[in-house]
Amino acid sequence: MLLLAAVAAAEAPICTDRPAKANAVCTVPDGRIQLESSAAQWSRTTSGGATAKVLSLGSTVIKYGIGGSSDVQVGFAPYVRVEAGGGATSGVGDVTVRYKQRLTSDNAPVQFALIPFVKLPTAKRGIGNGKVEGGMAAPVSFGLGGITATLGPEVDLLADGDGAGRHVALVNLINLSGAVAPRLTLAGELWSNVNFDPAGTVKQASADAALAYVVDERLQLDGGVNLGLTRDAADVELYAGISVRF
Repeated sequence: MLLLAAVAAAEAPICTDRPAKANAVCTVPDGRIQLESSAAQWSRTTSGGATAKVLSLGSTVIKYGIGGSSDVQVGFAPYVRVEAGGGATSGVGDVTVRYKQRLTSDNAPVQFALIPFVKLPTAKRGIGNGKVEGGMAAPVSFGLGGITATLGPEVDLLADGDGAGRHVALVNLINLSGAVAPRLTLAGELWSNVNFDPAGTVKQASADAALAYVVDERLQLDGGVNLGLTRDAADVELYAGISVRF
């Protein structure tokens, strides 16, 4: 029991891929399970005179640590409601499976990881597009005098809007985060997504802000807001969530 207590006391604080859009380079400790959940997330998008609203409840990623430098992740949304065109559709969302491999040591000045992922089409039409899609993210993190900077290049392979083929989307971001009080971290982020659909390129960008409060080594609370900077991005997105490690 004393040995177990000593191991628990030495365990690093919880490290998550939320809040904000940036992926962290860190992975879940070997043999541990971690849940990262958005209790509620709401967005509104206005484009071409039409407005769409999306509400999701309980969107959760379950992670399992492997070997100290990798983890497997399964993300799902048990309830999604989409309001658009005068109607509404609700149901479960798509499922995403990811594998994160950290490629640098714990104390490296620059941290790097690879995250291949695939989206499984479990959502019905109106919520998802019914297509298998995937990609690769490659987060890079480094310190800037008390602030952590994270770059988030990502390449996605997506289904064409007409369902006839596939195309590429390029995602990138820069995230700056730092402690503003004991256990409280503030993050600011600029995010972009260029979707090269043959029917027409879609450009999205947002300015994001988020707060995370570490209650203890295994529990984090968070919340944030994303503000759209382009016509095709969501005008505003609000969310609050919780992460816990077992």
